[in-house]
Amino acid sequence: MKLALIQMRVEPGAVEANLARAEMWMRDAAASGAEVVLLPEALPFGWMDPSARLLAEEIPNGKHARRLVELATELQISVCAGLVERSGQTVFNAAVFVSPNGEVLLHHRKIHELGIAHDCYGLGDRLAVVDTDCGRIGLMICADGFAPGQVISRTLALMGAQIILSPCAWAVPPDYDHNATPYGKLWIENYGAVAREYGVWIAGCSNVGPIRSGPWAGHKCIGCSLVIGPDGKVKACGDYGEKAEEVMVVDVACDAGRRTSAE
Repeated sequence: MKLALIQMRVEPGAVEANLARAEMWMRDAAASGAEVVLLPEALPFGWMDPSARLLAEEIPNGKHARRLVELATELQISVCAGLVERSGQTVFNAAVFVSPNGEVLLHHRKIHELGIAHDCYGLGDRLAVVDTDCGRIGLMICADGFAPGQVISRTLALMGAQIILSPCAWAVPPDYDHNATPYGKLWIENYGAVAREYGVWIAGCSNVGPIRSGPWAGHKCIGCSLVIGPDGKVKACGDYGEKAEEVMVVDVACDAGRRTSAE
């Protein structure tokens, strides 16, 4: 399976521009032979952007989700992306996995949201996996990956996931020195432990660009999107930087006989 991580710029609050940019990159990835594309967290709005409180849409019938469904169907690819979902009076940091025939196979609401975002988003309360032609897929979002004891990714692995996909928004403060402290240790450690123990692939795709609102105003999302293989080792890592847009295409091979619990 060819998995494409689309490390794209997400402009805070610029819904149409963000969706148009995602479509452009998705078309490029599909033309390169990608069978599954992974997009960042809170794609239409950017993480914690206040515009989502008014403009978030339902899943699967809102226009943002429908646009992904239409593109998956047209391009005949599977699409995993972070969305912001309105359900009644609550807004959730959510994600979907859409099949090439346009079916929303997975719909996840972030569980281990950072405390600074609790005023923005409600919290999810369930996990799921789904069998596809590419293997059994599990879905989480960003900080779900470092929940205490990696409980979320471990649970997905125990449910039989062979590939865990994670839309992300990895951010650093304005004065962060990447040369002194290369970004990514947290994710490599948390992804690597679970990948190695359970024999699964884990992929996290972050956006690039600024955060302009909330407690982290002035921070910047910096990419470094990551794929960890079943041996716990890094198979691909995106570039670092506020402008480091790129598409990473990685060959992922699932082991049908992999273990479903740690040995």
